[in-house]
Amino acid sequence: MTFASFIFMPEKHYENFPVASILLPRRLVPAVEAIYAFARSADDLADEGNALPAERLAALQAYEACLSAIGRAEQQSEPMFARLASVVAEYQLSLQPFQDLLSAFKQDVETSRYRSYAELLDYCARSANPVGFLMLSLYGRADADNVRDSNAICSSLQLINFLQDVAIDREKDRVYLPLEDMQRYRVSVSQLDDAICDVHFREMMRFEVGRARMLMLEGAPLARRLPGRIGWELRLVIQGGLRILEAIEQANYDVFRHRPQLGHLDWLLLAWRALRM
Repeated sequence: MTFASFIFMPEKHYENFPVASILLPRRLVPAVEAIYAFARSADDLADEGNALPAERLAALQAYEACLSAIGRAEQQSEPMFARLASVVAEYQLSLQPFQDLLSAFKQDVETSRYRSYAELLDYCARSANPVGFLMLSLYGRADADNVRDSNAICSSLQLINFLQDVAIDREKDRVYLPLEDMQRYRVSVSQLDDAICDVHFREMMRFEVGRARMLMLEGAPLARRLPGRIGWELRLVIQGGLRILEAIEQANYDVFRHRPQLGHLDWLLLAWRALRM
């Protein structure tokens, strides 16, 4: 969700995860790939295929058991968890971010609506923020100020992804727009199903876009504090998220018919804006 790179993939949680980023130091690639494999496969357990909810939860609980075994320094027979255990040991990573990710994936199985913005942020704190914390940890930069700003960036990226994917999420019977906001702006779930982009929906989306942008800008100073590649990568991430918000605005908030995506020309604009930061 993410720290992220300018590699955008279609999945909800990790379309901004820094896999194969040209700015990622080669020494960190195996660690990032191991973390990504864990997160991606766990996300698939919660989201993909035709498994029943009980089967999905059981599979995620098996992942939790493997994490506990890693915490006890037990040898892992499954290659993915063996690689993850090696990375956890090498970089002395806390297991809590991985546990938080599993908590969010389990919530995806059980929860399809969020009553308030506070509830949605709580979800983001477990579905997106752990990614930033783990990246900071790999770089040895996970102090309190950096984690605070990273959390703002990652939560904003997750919120932006929700705004992109209103229609896609409805296909999965999910709504990641706070119900309190929908009620305030007189937008119904059936309106989302019918892809009705009227004045009420536009006003609500204008509010959501503004709030996501504000959160991103709160975390933006982190990109100027971090040196070298991590700082430049983060500048591109921030500018990418802000560009998506611009695209939503330029589509007059009609994300049903115009899902914003970044094209080749956008990357040139992002590079220029990153330089100006």
